[in-house]
Amino acid sequence: MQAVLALEDGALFYGRAIGATGENWGEVVFNTGMTGYEGVLTDPSYCGQIVVMTYPLIGNYGINAEDFESKKSYVRGFVVREACEIPSNWRSQGTLDAFLSQQGVVGLTDVDTRAITRRIRTEGTMRGIIATGNVDGRLLSIRAREAPDLSDQHFIPEVTVSEIHTIPGAGGPRIALLDLGAKGNIARCLSERGCEVVVFPATTTAETIAGYHPDAMLISNGPGDPLRAEYAVDTIRQFIGKMPLFGICFGHQLLGLALGARTYKLKFGHRGANHPVQDLATGRVAITTHNHGFAVDEQSLLDTGLVVTHRNLNDGTVEGFKHPELPIVAIQFHPEAAPGPRDANYLFDEYLALLQQEAK
Repeated sequence: MQAVLALEDGALFYGRAIGATGENWGEVVFNTGMTGYEGVLTDPSYCGQIVVMTYPLIGNYGINAEDFESKKSYVRGFVVREACEIPSNWRSQGTLDAFLSQQGVVGLTDVDTRAITRRIRTEGTMRGIIATGNVDGRLLSIRAREAPDLSDQHFIPEVTVSEIHTIPGAGGPRIALLDLGAKGNIARCLSERGCEVVVFPATTTAETIAGYHPDAMLISNGPGDPLRAEYAVDTIRQFIGKMPLFGICFGHQLLGLALGARTYKLKFGHRGANHPVQDLATGRVAITTHNHGFAVDEQSLLDTGLVVTHRNLNDGTVEGFKHPELPIVAIQFHPEAAPGPRDANYLFDEYLALLQQEAK
């Protein structure tokens, strides 16, 4: 069956349909990862987005539920150059096509993903509609221009947990995980280090969280514009100076806002598993996983007295900051990256070392 991706600027990309039939709209973004498409498909941070994979062959090791970052897929559409129909991996439980169908995700293959990516890099992320069947691409482009902007939407209610639950630890500290669309590997990385993790829905009040007597709080990744999560910013602000705080990705942005910094939207975002980030304290460069369309403004961080700790070597944007006196650290990329790279996994150890230091 024919399928098409129609961008709001009128560009049309025709190919072959995979996955579910029908149509969907979203913000069109690209991911440069060579592996990890299962993580991309199940990462709640991609809620509201049509994802274009730049690596040409996707699905070659199949689909395995053990590699999921959440229980379902949140992407609005999935675009690849070539979808492998016969995966080759002993862990595979099915094909990409079957998974997309089961999840209701409209997919597109046999299309020039390089051309789509170059257009986004030049013009910036834009709205689009992905549709199957014999459709009028021109009309789809017009409708894409009329679709809501990403910043006008609020995705967190779709991705956060519905109730508080606890993941037992092994004698380590109790960590409050504020779930704004957390990847599963965040809790796993903490659990592997002995932590008890109490997962809270995004709208949980500060009073409720404090009632569980956590030793520290971790603010998770999540989708959309951080300015749409004012309630979470207010909650985080109430814990400043009362316990150690650690923000990852979306949580990095929310911590910045809670401390008086500003955020802004990147032209085409950072999405992939191959972004070089430098730790400014050591000079060490890590290859890291990213998935974000917004960033924290550096000058606003400096104006509030915060210290920049990490920098993206591709475009110079801020990738981490800390408070000069309080035990507050934030990282824009994903130290819990799954399947990898794991260069930045040490940040969890540094965070726990910070907790031990505060406990003395």
